[in-house]
Amino acid sequence: MLRREARLRREYLYRKAREEAQRAAQEKKEKVRRALEENRLIPTELRREALALQGSLEFDDAGGEGVTSHVDDEYRWAGVEDPKVMITTSRDPSSRLKMFAKELKLVFPGAQRMNRGRHEVGALVRACKANGVTDLLVVHEHRGTPVGLIVSHLPFGPTAYFTLCNVVMRHDVPNLGTVSEAKPHLIMHGLSSRLGKRVSLGRWDLGWGQGVPGKAFPVFLPSAKVSDILRYLFPVPKDDSHRVITFANQDDYISFRHHVYRKTSHRDVELTEVGPRFELKLYMIRLGTLEQEATADVEWRWHPYTNTARKRVFLSTE
Repeated sequence: MLRREARLRREYLYRKAREEAQRAAQEKKEKVRRALEENRLIPTELRREALALQGSLEFDDAGGEGVTSHVDDEYRWAGVEDPKVMITTSRDPSSRLKMFAKELKLVFPGAQRMNRGRHEVGALVRACKANGVTDLLVVHEHRGTPVGLIVSHLPFGPTAYFTLCNVVMRHDVPNLGTVSEAKPHLIMHGLSSRLGKRVSLGRWDLGWGQGVPGKAFPVFLPSAKVSDILRYLFPVPKDDSHRVITFANQDDYISFRHHVYRKTSHRDVELTEVGPRFELKLYMIRLGTLEQEATADVEWRWHPYTNTARKRVFLSTE
């Protein structure tokens, strides 16, 4: 089992490295093509190989939008098989963190909760892989208040790190009913940038989120997008499901809301919140799984100390 896992991981990394080399070559060809179309000077670093790049442009054609990449391997069975989610906590959790983990178990249909105990991260991930778990969720706390959520997609990643804010648990709201076990409909609002929604890695584009006229520069396009990471935690719902889960982004804070609805008349709908509620703040995406924290590549990281970081929004283009 360990040899097979190591072989699959090597194959995955090899495909990813090949795609990175192809992406770099495609970026160079796009620079040359745009310079020729706009009658501008070819960039200095490309002038020696401009003739060879121009010759290879003749063999490029449209129609490669459906070509799969290593990104598609991460969620290849999404929508075909129901996800299998495992929820656990940091070591020595408080009673409130245990309650929050139980409430998260009610949010994800078919999820399982495991007491952390003395299990190490590596042993935890290996056990999840051996039992066919698709996503591992780890909740962290500070003095009894949940402050962190890690979503690690198995078997190869990605792993997303979120900060939890304004957590209101079901136990804190009086007179709440039971949670429906139906598969919920999802509402994704405000996740419209290239980080917010899935775009295939290996493409070259202008700017972040949308092109900047007259300024052609390559940018790094994160492969694992936030909407994919969140929505693939849930199975495909049935049409008659009366359960709704909302992920609404505003200023890079993703608000989580959980409702059930019922039709009171032919036109009117009554909406009832069943909790919990909280805000998610993404601060890092790694390409590996949770136990590879020291070696996995950082795909995207939020840097609050950089200039204009407080003014920029990354998850939305609006």
